[in-house]
Amino acid sequence: MIVIDSVARLLPRVSDYAGLRSGWKADLIAGITVGVVALPLALAFGITTGLGAAAGLVTAVVAGFVAALFGGSNVQVSGPTGAMTVVLVPIVLRDGPSSVVIVSIMAGIMIVLAALFRLGRYLEFIPWPVFEGFTVGIAIIIFLQQVPSALGVPKPDGERTVVIAFRALLDSFESGNTKAITLVLLVCGLMVGVRRIRPSLPNSLIAVLVSTIAAEALGLDVTRIGALPSSLPAPTMPSIAAGDLSLYASAALAVALLAAIESLLSAKVADGMADATPHDPDRELFGQGLANIVSPLFGGMPATGAIARTAVNVRTGARTRVASMVHAVVLLLVVYFGGDLVSRIPLAALAGVLMVTAFRMIERQNVIAVMRATRSDAIVVVLTALCTVAFDLIKAVQFGIIAAAFLALRQIAMQSGVATESLADHDVISPEDEQALLHEHILVYRLDGALFFGAARRFIAVIAQGSQARVVIFRMSRLGILDASGAKALAEIVETLENEGRVVLLKGIQPGHRTALISVGLLSRLNRQGRVFQSMPAAITYARSWIQESDVLSIRPASAD
Repeated sequence: MIVIDSVARLLPRVSDYAGLRSGWKADLIAGITVGVVALPLALAFGITTGLGAAAGLVTAVVAGFVAALFGGSNVQVSGPTGAMTVVLVPIVLRDGPSSVVIVSIMAGIMIVLAALFRLGRYLEFIPWPVFEGFTVGIAIIIFLQQVPSALGVPKPDGERTVVIAFRALLDSFESGNTKAITLVLLVCGLMVGVRRIRPSLPNSLIAVLVSTIAAEALGLDVTRIGALPSSLPAPTMPSIAAGDLSLYASAALAVALLAAIESLLSAKVADGMADATPHDPDRELFGQGLANIVSPLFGGMPATGAIARTAVNVRTGARTRVASMVHAVVLLLVVYFGGDLVSRIPLAALAGVLMVTAFRMIERQNVIAVMRATRSDAIVVVLTALCTVAFDLIKAVQFGIIAAAFLALRQIAMQSGVATESLADHDVISPEDEQALLHEHILVYRLDGALFFGAARRFIAVIAQGSQARVVIFRMSRLGILDASGAKALAEIVETLENEGRVVLLKGIQPGHRTALISVGLLSRLNRQGRVFQSMPAAITYARSWIQESDVLSIRPASAD
């Protein structure tokens, strides 16, 4: 019953199409516009992965429709993306194109399971600097991936994109194709120019059309896309031994993480742009998981939510998920009726499109903002970007999260501390009584911020350098975080002070900190001794009483035997 309920809440519902009756025209126009914009990108991303233009087009059709039907966002547009190509290129080079089918299906199953276990909300906790860092790194890789096609040279051997691009640049000095370079410059110029003159026009499609017409009219000797299928391929099930699944597990996990992260990020961005119902993260994962299971069965590749196409969809007036479905249908019509025309597009033209797209992926204002925020944020952005280029996206995200967590904990530890409390400033006692306390050797320490593993050693060092007070009161009401390491450090310093003959009192312990203090045996022991208080006057009264009794005992003459 629980499983049925979990699946039922992820299925499409009538409310997904609220407003369709009055806004179907806007959805139709938006869907056609996005389809036109998506065409050159789908072709280019398919070619970049090594799977071919047809794979990119099929992915945009199948995954785009399935994700729109089952996803959790009403305006999200899904399909092949630049980020996914970055992950797929090394997989294709290492295991061959056929491996993508298994990897995509396994990744899709992982994403569906994440949706069933309601993990969608947790993927949104990835820090913003990490997002910006891997976006910058992805943009750099996409740009470098186009260098061989842009220079008109065969793709050199190698696995690292930077190395391949450098070798292609060296090869171009001997066998570079100036015609290909000219087409790239033409496409880049048209995309920039059209966007400045009329931003509403599909600049990438216009640039590809013009460059293709120019190549045909001038008879340029440049490499073309080549023949495309004239219909959607029939679905086929892959054959693989169960023992071989472990070979693709790490690659599938990488694809699943990227698909989930990028899709949820895109849906979140769409929420901020569209005046619509916020997306359901678990439903979005469910839709993306199904899309990645179905797409490879038709010859496609893994897909994610596409931020750029989603933005176009929202800006052109999309109101329901019908717009995303129309975008898939438009591309399907291209498969059936436009294959001959598409086959004549020069690869150099698509390389130019992706180079400009990579440049536009970097939101300079966002990057500048996060770089200026704090030094720690700037470090995370740079390290994540470098790791993306040098290694792979998943390692970059992992390293970025670890670096962000480490720097955040360091910042918390630096802001945490121990200070001698001036009770007169808080009207707890009068200034005269405060002087009396100091004269009586009663010292109050206020614990601020967090006492955890990152600050525990510093806490011990500060207390160890304190004065020789006979009674030490730890005021804990302003302590925000206390973990096992912090509780252990507090227990150690209490033991040290007591071994020196001093008495330690705890005041204002918060309910959430009691478990940690009990686990190290400190709270139970001090409770039995009556040295835990909820008010400062009560703690001071106890301290003065103990000192008086101690003084009396110290001056009482010893009895004779």
